[in-house]
Amino acid sequence: MPPLNPNLAGRVFPPTTYLVGREKVREFARAVRATNPLHHDVEASRAAGFADVIAPTTFTTVVQSPSVTQLVETPDTGLDPHRIVHASEKIEYRRPIVAGEELSTTLTITDVTERAGSSILSTICEIRDESGDVVVTITSSLLHRGDDE
Repeated sequence: MPPLNPNLAGRVFPPTTYLVGREKVREFARAVRATNPLHHDVEASRAAGFADVIAPTTFTTVVQSPSVTQLVETPDTGLDPHRIVHASEKIEYRRPIVAGEELSTTLTITDVTERAGSSILSTICEIRDESGDVVVTITSSLLHRGDDE
């Protein structure tokens, strides 16, 4: 399998959108065993100054998923989904994600490097609210394995 094109660096994919649903936040919180009332109880969240329940930190996985799918399924990237391994991730919150928001995520490939026959894609996903303000920035590395020997 040939290495990925280093010209992918700098590529920005079109924004994807995600409407944060209250029940989705609650379901996710239960799945990850997040017991903080702010993830489940609207009144507790409002008393804390939020409009609705807030999502657990790792809910970003759900919000950014359409952007990552777009990256993987775009034919000219040369990516084979069966060869991708998630290598690292850093999540920087500006504020919590709140149920009822419509968020947009823009994925940018910041770098492509080759190591030992494999490619490493460095990406940034910016999740913005309807006002265009950044809510969360996710910096990730994806390893695209080379040929099996």
